[in-house]
Amino acid sequence: MTKNIFLALLLLNASVATAAEQTAVFAGGCFWGVDAVFKHVKGVTEVVSGYAGGNAATAHYEQVSNGDTGHAESVRIRFNPEQVSFAQLLQVFVSVAHDATQLNRQGPDTGSQYRSVIFYSNADQQKIAATYIRQLEAAHTFARPVMTQVVPLKQFYPAEAYHQNYLALHPEQMYIVINDQPKVERLRKQFPSLYQ
Repeated sequence: MTKNIFLALLLLNASVATAAEQTAVFAGGCFWGVDAVFKHVKGVTEVVSGYAGGNAATAHYEQVSNGDTGHAESVRIRFNPEQVSFAQLLQVFVSVAHDATQLNRQGPDTGSQYRSVIFYSNADQQKIAATYIRQLEAAHTFARPVMTQVVPLKQFYPAEAYHQNYLALHPEQMYIVINDQPKVERLRKQFPSLYQ
């Protein structure tokens, strides 16, 4: 990410930062790795794996994994905007939590349930997210186009208990070792001031 893009985002985000805790919802492939990354970000107070984009009747892993429910595996992040901004969360999301240039896949996982999405909950988040993606594209930050959707959050449905905090509970599982632990390490290296 270029420094100018991030500085512009910080200025845009400055008008929405308040002392009250805020919520962000992102989808970027399997929720295990995205969850693990944001659990290591300073100012994040809670991360929950779940589903967004579909309806309550289909918010169950067995159905979502078929790829035809409209849901994406997502994470809901509660954060203190005095410690970390929505713009900084976006930067982490795009830089280390997933590959924003992949369409309906992340790593070994394929299907619309693994698509890249920023689910905004208010007009400020929509503006910041849309501006960020436009700036990434204009700067040719990636070799391929950004595939991240920016759509309104209708509802977030927490995933089953066995999906919560998955990396911390299964650090030696081969999927985690290959796909998700490197994301946490990239966070530590690329964002040392945000890493906890």
